[in-house]
Amino acid sequence: MARPTSRHSYPGRTLLVLLALILALGGTMLLQKAFTPKLGLDLAGGTTVTLTPKPPNGGSPPQEILDRAVSIIRERVNGTGISDAEVAKSGDNIVISVPGVGQDEVIKLVGTTAELRFRQVLAEQATQVPQNLPTEAPKPSTTPSGTQSGKPSTKPSEKPSDKKPTATPTGKALSSALTAPTPTPSAQNTKKGKDAKATPTPSATPSAQPSTQPNQDQNAGINTQGVDPAVLKQFQALNCADPKKRGQGVQDDPSKQLAACDKDGQAKYILDVAKVVGTDIDSAGAGIRQGTTEWLVQLDFKSKGAAEWSKLTSVAYNSQEPRNRVAVVLDGVVITAPNILGPIPGGRAEITGGFTQKTANDLAEQLKYGALPLKFERSSIETVSSTLGQDQLQGGLIAGAIGLGLVLIYSLLYYRGLGIVAVLSLVVASIITYSAVVVLGHNAGFRLSLPHIIGLVVSIGITADSFIVYFERIRDEMKEGRRTLRAAVEVAWVRARRTILIADAVMFIAAVVLYVLAVGGVAGFAYAMGLTTLIDVIVVFLFTKPFIALLARLKFFAKGHPLSGLDAERMSTAPDTSTGRPTTPQEA
Repeated sequence: MARPTSRHSYPGRTLLVLLALILALGGTMLLQKAFTPKLGLDLAGGTTVTLTPKPPNGGSPPQEILDRAVSIIRERVNGTGISDAEVAKSGDNIVISVPGVGQDEVIKLVGTTAELRFRQVLAEQATQVPQNLPTEAPKPSTTPSGTQSGKPSTKPSEKPSDKKPTATPTGKALSSALTAPTPTPSAQNTKKGKDAKATPTPSATPSAQPSTQPNQDQNAGINTQGVDPAVLKQFQALNCADPKKRGQGVQDDPSKQLAACDKDGQAKYILDVAKVVGTDIDSAGAGIRQGTTEWLVQLDFKSKGAAEWSKLTSVAYNSQEPRNRVAVVLDGVVITAPNILGPIPGGRAEITGGFTQKTANDLAEQLKYGALPLKFERSSIETVSSTLGQDQLQGGLIAGAIGLGLVLIYSLLYYRGLGIVAVLSLVVASIITYSAVVVLGHNAGFRLSLPHIIGLVVSIGITADSFIVYFERIRDEMKEGRRTLRAAVEVAWVRARRTILIADAVMFIAAVVLYVLAVGGVAGFAYAMGLTTLIDVIVVFLFTKPFIALLARLKFFAKGHPLSGLDAERMSTAPDTSTGRPTTPQEA
């Protein structure tokens, strides 16, 4: 006779694990003050932006280029496929619909071209900014925590323990330093000692100060060797003091030198050709520097980009000020130009300085999903209401409630006492599903739309199917002559869980394939179905099985009470020849 093993003897512990999971989800909701799911475009409305392409030579844009732009924008607004954002072509235009956000947020999300260039600085000059600007304005230091001791630098030798975090000055560039992510203690004292420490300089001023009357000699203090005369002329005419003339959004030619302003308009630069560009980036992500609270953007370069990045930092390292600096140019504007204090091999880098969690994530998303291959103008922007009315939403919820109710009624009528397990399993699954939807909505951009709701309703059948398989296996074990219900519960579980896992695996694989291949509402449906399939496994393993193991210890179920669902009539094997009535396993 099969007996329960020790690992099956403590169902209460398994139920405690489930309780801890539910409390963790509830605690997350409480800490974030998020108690309702975020709704999708069809339930909450949003913003629609129409972009019209502007090809450089006029005419209609090639369809393959337009398709690439659609793909990039779709990744930006709905990278995970669960936010219910929609991107579609309408003729030569691209129509973007984003749920639940305002116009400014959508414009910022889709309007930035994110053309990233890494260019060596050839020359730098302070601009004519307001006269009350301090002549020695401190610039964020090279340290990851933003210490204000000198110019920003790229150096692979910093130790986080040496940092003293201070606030980044207001109005400084989007990022203040470009650093190697893996420090080595030997790189700091290898170059004649000149870069062993940051040199305090005025904000955005060159190493050689311009004359007090720059209009008389605009090239004072500037090394023009190797500078394209046409670019030098543009540099002299560049007016960075005017915020509207700093070149934001310019799609510069990476194969040519560039005259550009910094983000604050305090300096202008002559920059060499771009040796590394945005398409050389393999991945980008936001994170916190270890041991600090400083947000940064981490970059991983592709193989070709990694080699070029190593060459670029090596050339800059062996150059004189200001050519020992590499400018990070985003959309035609220099966001930072740190000193290079050592070659950076390995294909990894970090952009740091003054980031919040939101700004770091925004920049990482833009860099990760690449630059638009065309320049677009916004031909229309409008706020749209929900495409489904309250009646349709209520109708869908009522339909789901009716389906759930019918499953519960059938379970109670057919399985009687065991039906209580089915009811409670569905209740637990509903609690976990709702909590997961809320948490995902506030942390991963998940927005509940009608396709998602359909996927969740379909999951009712998935969960019901799992406990039906288990119930029937228990009955089969009882009919085969198992002497006790507790033994039948354990043996039936070993056999039933294989069937449950196979069925859920097939459903999950189908959901993954559909999610990968589809877009829009179909991808949302697949995501919801995959999510609830995983929840079904959690509920069956952490609730249904251990709860039945506890019920098997009660006389009501163990002795086959008529209302237990395990009574003599249902568990009969063959008629007793002496009495003519069914023989139960207990009597066999």
